[in-house]
Amino acid sequence: MKVAVFDLTCCEGCELQILNCEEELLDLTSAIEFVEFREAMSETDDHYDIAFIDGSCSQESEIIRLRQIRERSTMVIPIGSCACIGGINSLKNTYSMPELLKADYGRFSDSFNSIPAVPVKSVIPIDYFIPGCPIVRKEFIRVVQELLAGRVPYQPSDPVCAECKLATNVCVFERGVTCLGPVTRGGCEATCVTNGAVCWGCRGLIDEPNIYAEKLILEKASLSVDDIMAKFHLFNTGQEDLWQ
Repeated sequence: MKVAVFDLTCCEGCELQILNCEEELLDLTSAIEFVEFREAMSETDDHYDIAFIDGSCSQESEIIRLRQIRERSTMVIPIGSCACIGGINSLKNTYSMPELLKADYGRFSDSFNSIPAVPVKSVIPIDYFIPGCPIVRKEFIRVVQELLAGRVPYQPSDPVCAECKLATNVCVFERGVTCLGPVTRGGCEATCVTNGAVCWGCRGLIDEPNIYAEKLILEKASLSVDDIMAKFHLFNTGQEDLWQ
């Protein structure tokens, strides 16, 4: 199976996570062949069974590139928050592009073709997605293994809260801290909360988030929706309409 990894507008951290799989990745090399992966090799190819895409689309040139990748690929799978939901890059969408370009590049602003950041699925059809910032290594390996077995990969649909309970974590709301766990897609084993932080929503909203229940939790903790919006904006600017 020919596999390619591409990067758009991103920090390339999710690609690094693939390389960090190390021994697990080596175990798969008898069944897959990386034919294009800029962070790891210089070779290229014209066709891919699976194209993993890291990063959001935030330039006109990336729209063209995505369409070319789609034409050459049997399957296209975005990886990471930026590629799946727009991620941190979509924060710039709260400004007008002329205003943003002028602030960033000054008198050279006309030299850049920056556009509002959007996830890969807004430009081309996708076949699956692996969310997270960065992606979870075990999840990436599992998805590849399931694809090799001819199965449709399992997509977690329970909220992070469910995994928090399995990890026997004390709910951060009891400490008066805001958290996006009740409405964020699980699959990360509640890593952030388990290690003393909160859920920032990097995996995006679950398919049918119970926004009403989230608001009740906030009210019980004497918090408001406004208190949580700043954190919600960090990764989910493009999904903010659900909170209206």
